Amino acid sequence: MNGTQTGLLAGLILGLAATQGFTAFLVTLAVGVIGLVLGRVLDGELDLGDLFGRGRDK
Repeated sequence: MNGTQTGLLAGLILGLAATQGFTAFLVTLAVGVIGLVLGRVLDGELDLGDLFGRGRDK
């Protein structure tokens, strides 16, 4: 299991454990997406500098 899969699984499990009530699905989905992004960053498949933009060279 690579970092992306581990991050997604951990996010989903933590989301399920932390939620109770009506918004459980939405909170679990949000935490799962956060876990997925963190896993991709750890695997080197996603560069946060590309997402937020780097300083432009003048």
